[in-house]
Parts: sequence; C-alpha cells; structure tokens
Amino acid sequence: MIQALKDFYDREYQSDQYAATRNAEEHAFYPVLKSFIHEYHLREKRCLEIGCGRGAFQDMVADYTGVDISDSVRPYFHKSFQQASATALPFDDGTFDAIWSYAVLEHIPEPEKALSEIRRVLSNNGLLLLAPAWQCRPWAGEGYAVRPFSDFNWKGKLIKLSIPVRDSVVYRSLRVFPARFRHLLEYQRRHHPTVFRYRRLKANFEEYWVSDSDAINDMDPFEAYLWFVSRGDRCLNYRSLKAAFLIRTGALAFQKTGT
Repeated sequence: MIQALKDFYDREYQSDQYAATRNAEEHAFYPVLKSFIHEYHLREKRCLEIGCGRGAFQDMVADYTGVDISDSVRPYFHKSFQQASATALPFDDGTFDAIWSYAVLEHIPEPEKALSEIRRVLSNNGLLLLAPAWQCRPWAGEGYAVRPFSDFNWKGKLIKLSIPVRDSVVYRSLRVFPARFRHLLEYQRRHHPTVFRYRRLKANFEEYWVSDSDAINDMDPFEAYLWFVSRGDRCLNYRSLKAAFLIRTGALAFQKTGT
C-alpha cells in the first residue's frame, strides 16, 4: 500500500487541485499553527512537519524539516526535506523539539506506528500539534455526497439517501460516545498504554471526488488523547478528562512527558 500511496501523491502534487495552497497565510491551518509556535516559543527550535506537502509552512520557523511520502514536492523546498513514510522516520530518537502534522494521519495505513515514530523522534518535553481530519466519512471514497443518484445501483442509492441521517450530530454521537466510554473504562481498569483504535476505510486513489476521498482511516480524537495520556504525556489544550471526553474535532496539542 505504501507504494500505491506514494504513486498517488506524486501524481496529485503535480496538479493544482490537491492541497494546492502554497502561501501559509491563506491556509486554513495557519492561525492554529501560528498560535502554537508563538505560545510555546518555537521560532528558533528544531521543528518537523509530517506530511509537509509543498512546504507552505517551512518559513514559519527558522529550523525546519519537512517529511512527505511524495518525492514530487522536493522542488518546492529551500529548507530541509526528506522523502519518507511517517511510519519509518529517518531521524534519531529525540531529534526534534516540536512536531506538527495537518490532515495526514487519516492517510497513513498504520496510524499507531506513525504515532509511535512521532513520539520516538520527539525530544523529552517536546511538543506535538496533531491535526488530522478526524472521523472521515465512509462514503467519501465513492463520492456519494456529490454524485447523482443515477450513478448508483439500488444499494448505492440507499447509501446516498442515508447520508443526511448518518452525518447528523445525533447519529454520530450515538456511535461515538458509547465507544469512548467503554475504552475509557478499560484504560482506567488497566492503566496500561492504550491501543490506538480506528476504522479502516476504502480509499479512492483513482478519482478525487471530495476532500478525504483518499482517506484510509476513520479516527476518533479521544482515542488519540487516550493514546498519549496513557503513555504519560500531557494534553495541553484539553487539560481535564471531562473536556477531552467531549472533543468533537480540531487540533490536539501534546507535550511528551512520559518515557
């Protein structure tokens, strides 16, 4: 699958459709990242971006390294760039003071392995800003939300009809919160590092219908919270368990304080 991913992104990054924003200030993630860099004084720290794309954020800090599975983005960089998978980062333990990643983890075939690699190359007391697309929709890969009914057989038509219900806050809450409660109880009973649970999606590497048509994973941010906290790390923007339990979406910020 890694080679299929590389081929897909090598191709997509040569077009102007996929992740085309090159000016940092025009990017949706810019205000969040700017605040993170400012609040934790990261301007002169050793920083790594996982899934850097065309490197829109490379000048936001002085000491920047970008990693992406695609090699076709290399010409866009005037700072350090490494072509690599997030599940096999080519750096020594504790190399970086801060790491950020935007809209990447949902595209990685082994997301827990990527999280482990991120922790490995992060220094003690280092900081992480993790901002994937949480809870990617299983119908995105086939473009059910944007394609006409005439494109589908009767099963496909039923899927398309079900989207408004399945996409509602009530429906998603009924699916998400019981699972969160079970996993929280399990962690509180055992007090061992948790497993990062996620649901595998059928990604589309042929037709880019909508955002996250190419997503591989449907992930819950609370699972990421438990994964890091169970390893002794601190969540910086959800400091209480109650607040974390009610997370809907958005970036999570962690400090590596565990072993």
